[in-house]
Amino acid sequence: MLLTGINHVGVLTGSTDRFLEFYSSVFGATHEVFQEREGFKLTIVWIGPTAELNVFELAGNREHERQVPMFGRGRLDHLALEAASIQAFDMIRDRLVDRGATDGFVTDFGHILSLFFRDPDGLEAEVCVANPDAHPGVHNPPGTPAARYHPVGAPHPEQVDDALRS
Repeated sequence: MLLTGINHVGVLTGSTDRFLEFYSSVFGATHEVFQEREGFKLTIVWIGPTAELNVFELAGNREHERQVPMFGRGRLDHLALEAASIQAFDMIRDRLVDRGATDGFVTDFGHILSLFFRDPDGLEAEVCVANPDAHPGVHNPPGTPAARYHPVGAPHPEQVDDALRS
């Protein structure tokens, strides 16, 4: 394989400060303001040794509200971040749940565990980690609960919420 993961993803934000607070508090990300001039700010946010987010804040630009990257070229569906270890994944999960950014549901895709969340600008993103409980050749569909986080037969948190509303 020639690739090791994401190099960078360009995203628009309505507030660089809010964005940086979230990504540094939850993931321990570091940053550097790369370019700043009246009405424009580009900040590089390092989310790993070789991966970064290029965060653009543009005066008057509201595209981040529509979840559209790079000034309206098309919709970014989501980005996936790679946790350094299962322990890091668990810490990130706890932090995201505490912030209300996820319901905590972990999907077992077989080779990886996956947790979806929404950042402060509403971008749906995902944290992945190698599944320590994986069995070679086993691949599960989206929504398969990870046994290490969800007891067998336990409903997805959204199902519990739906039942409570009924």
